[in-house]
Amino acid sequence: MQRLEVLGANKLKGQINISGSKNASLPILAATLLSKNKITLKNLPKVKDIETMINLLQSLGSITKFTKQSLVIDNSKQKKVFASYNLVKTMRAGILVLGPLLAKFGNAKVSLPGGCAIGTRPVDIHLKALSKLGVKFKILNGYVYANAPKGLIGTNISFSKISVGATENLIIAACFAKGKTILKNCAIEPEIKDLVNFLLKTGCKIKWIGKRSIKIFGVKQIKEISYSVMFDRIEAGTYLIAAALTEGKLQIKNVIPKIIKTEIDILKKIGAKIKVNHDKINIVGNKKIKNLEIKTAPYPGFPTDLQAQIMVLLCKANKNSIIKEDIFENRFMHVAELNRMGAQILTKGNKAVVQGNINFVPAELMATDLRASVSLVLAALTAKGKSVINRIYHLDRGYENLEKKLKKVGAKIRRVN
Repeated sequence: MQRLEVLGANKLKGQINISGSKNASLPILAATLLSKNKITLKNLPKVKDIETMINLLQSLGSITKFTKQSLVIDNSKQKKVFASYNLVKTMRAGILVLGPLLAKFGNAKVSLPGGCAIGTRPVDIHLKALSKLGVKFKILNGYVYANAPKGLIGTNISFSKISVGATENLIIAACFAKGKTILKNCAIEPEIKDLVNFLLKTGCKIKWIGKRSIKIFGVKQIKEISYSVMFDRIEAGTYLIAAALTEGKLQIKNVIPKIIKTEIDILKKIGAKIKVNHDKINIVGNKKIKNLEIKTAPYPGFPTDLQAQIMVLLCKANKNSIIKEDIFENRFMHVAELNRMGAQILTKGNKAVVQGNINFVPAELMATDLRASVSLVLAALTAKGKSVINRIYHLDRGYENLEKKLKKVGAKIRRVN
């Protein structure tokens, strides 16, 4: 099994190019199932979750071909509606094929997603909303058996709580529903806006009619297009935090700064010096880091996917900080490992009290999930000596060439078998 060895502590200096967004690519890949022709996608990140989703599309009958810069998906022979547990178990986004399969064929058999370390993330919000479009379903032996006897029929749906996955599934499904669908209390993450932009380009009729409301008129087919996926805002945020943490000086390229305004504003409050251009962010880390009270929230709030990383930075603050995790119920799994590196973090329920003025010490560490694993890498970058991070397959799910990008800006990091 592979692991990372990190020799701290060095200031990071140089440029980092941000890859395409994993969280935007996954629903867009699922939405390509609506097509009966070819769709070309550019700027897909080379990460494990994308590979898994492409394998899932292939198992459903999609023919995929990589060219130098893009992926071409041909659905002219795609007719299968069975998404196997073997392909869905490692990736929650597998449930996103349910909406397009029901829209296109009127029935589907899709595995419930496998266990997830950071929380239950139930699919009941997806199923309840789909049932309002005319879908009947039963859950048997870990699979959702769903069919729409009369096809999908447009209606008004208000989500009981804000859910990124359910919003994505319903937007895709409603594109082929008869008549008009209105979705209320939608998630408005930039990745959802990117999915909507993709679908608009294919000829779907979608309109935002309020901050969290969408109106969709069903169409019968979509056209062939080429589309470039947005940048990965979580990857960008991770490297911005890495610069602030190591008193580094980085230029983060291939981004749209206004999309991550919340994160930039928080890093400025903490003490980092930041200048933005139209597609670049220049950041200089400060020796003095200010403490903060922060809580995760749906966009445009502070993202739960950066909570573990900001926690590492706040260990270096001048006083104690407080982090409230308001999205997932089990997302402090990195705390025990950070405490083994010298951090003093106390958790109670969804609240963590982070003691400041900490100097991390090197240790052998175990990654528990995608964002927790990158937080351990960040802590190791500041610890004097060698840290070893095991189970880095979590990292490979969502970060493209992490050690290569860090090495290029001065980190001493290597992957070993």
